[in-house]
Amino acid sequence: MAAAKDERRPPNKRAAAAPKRAGGFRVKRVYEPAVESDGLRVLVDRLWPRGLTKEKARIDLWLKELAPSDALRRLVHSDPAKWPEFITAYGRELQQEPALTAAARLGERLRRQPITLLYGARNETRNNAVALKHWLERKK
Repeated sequence: MAAAKDERRPPNKRAAAAPKRAGGFRVKRVYEPAVESDGLRVLVDRLWPRGLTKEKARIDLWLKELAPSDALRRLVHSDPAKWPEFITAYGRELQQEPALTAAARLGERLRRQPITLLYGARNETRNNAVALKHWLERKK
C-alpha cells in the first residue's frame, strides 16, 4: 500500500529539471582552504590578501577589473552603515569597462564550471564578492 502511495506523489521538479549551466557563482573567503567543488577560483579584490602565498591561495584567476575602486572599498570598510550606498556605486562601476569585459569573461567560464568568487574582507556578508555575485546573477 505504501508503494502505491509513493507512486501517486508528483515528481520532484528540482530533481527532474536539467541544469541550464555547468556551474554557479559561489562566494568564499580566500583564507579558507580550497576544495575541488570550488571550481574556478577567482580573486575579485584589488589588493593581494595579506600573509597569503600564491601556493596556499590556489587562485586560478585574479580579476582586479571586477574589484571596487579604492574610494568605494574604503567607504564600506570605514562605515559599514554605508553598505546600500556602496552597492549602488559599485553597480555603476561594474557597468563600465573594464569590468563589463571581465564579467562577460566570467559568464563564459560559468557555462563550463562553477566559479568561486574570493575575497579577503573579514565581513562575510557585506563585502564586494557578495555584491558582485548578486550583480552577476541579475545580469544573466
